[in-house]
Order: sequence, then C-alpha cells, then structure tokens
Amino acid sequence: MTATVLPLERLVEDALDGDQGAWNAIVDRYAPIVWSVCRQFRLSDADAADVSQTVWLRTVERLSTLREPAALPGWLSTVTRRECLHIASDARRRPWPLETETHDVPADPDATAPDAELLAAEQRAMLQEAFAGLSQRCRELLALIFQDPRPYHEISSRLGMPTGSIGPTRSRCLDRLRSMPTVQRWVGAPDLQTGGHHA
Repeated sequence: MTATVLPLERLVEDALDGDQGAWNAIVDRYAPIVWSVCRQFRLSDADAADVSQTVWLRTVERLSTLREPAALPGWLSTVTRRECLHIASDARRRPWPLETETHDVPADPDATAPDAELLAAEQRAMLQEAFAGLSQRCRELLALIFQDPRPYHEISSRLGMPTGSIGPTRSRCLDRLRSMPTVQRWVGAPDLQTGGHHA
C-alpha cells in the first residue's frame, strides 16, 4: 500500500483550518524548490536556512491570500528569490510587498536562464500533485512500477490483477496523469515517458 498523497488544494484548505500535518506536508513537498533557489544564489548554509525560515513564515502569513493553490510553487520561487537578492546584495532586510501577483514581478536578469535543479524540484512537486489526483489503483500500480520497481508477477500477486493487464493498465494510468492540467506544461518529460518493464 502506498502512502496517501493529498492534492495541494486539499492540503492548503486543511492547513488554513489549523491542520499541522497538512502544513508539514506542504513544507515537505515544496522545500526543495526553496532550497534550489538558495543554491542558485550560492548562499551559505546559514543564510539559506535564514531565507528558508523567512519564506515559510511569509507563507503562513499569506497562504489565505493565494487566489489559486496551484500558484503556490511559483509564488514560493518568487518570494525566495527576493529574500536571496536581499542577502546577496547585502541590502538591509525589509518585508517585501507580497500582495503583488507573481506575474507582476519583474524578471531577475541574473536568474533568467533555466536552472536544472530548480526545474527538477518544481517537476517533482508537480508530479506529486498530479499523482494525488489518480485513483488508488493507479497510485498503487505506478508506485510499484516506478517508485519501488517490482517484477510483474509480484505486482500481480500484490494487487490481485492478471499479469497481462498490468501493461495496459499502466498505460491508461499514465494517460490520465498526462491529461491533468498540472502536467500539461510538462508533457514529454522523460519521467512520464519511460519506465522499466520488470516482467
């Protein structure tokens, strides 16, 4: 059995209702994005930790103001860049006006080139979000194929499904994953196109 992965919208709703477990899940899922941005700016571990703490404090303050929970990853990336720029430029720290929407934030000329590590962190978060929207059957099957690879005969035994139906079911589950809005901008990503067969 795989652990329950809740959609971001549900996590945000529960966190706003005071569910500490939901808040912890948000931090666990999106902390890699924050740390990837910090590494872009080559901050020391101490400065990166300071930025991370500030970002999550601001997230607590502003979580209820997000128009769409799906905007959270981009919002975190933008806020983290702002905090990193403060430290990198040795500017005096002051609160940033976070009411400004992400699309109104001017691009940082030093951070316009895609960063592979940041993109990977965003993609992992996106996949977790999309994965949460699949049926339990699909989640269990894909976890046994991709996350914890098992031979098909073992998958058949664990899930109680014929060996011959595993491949077609896998394809249908991946098609559902690719069709989700959160995945559309990543269609064609290698992680969704390939996967070992362990028949």
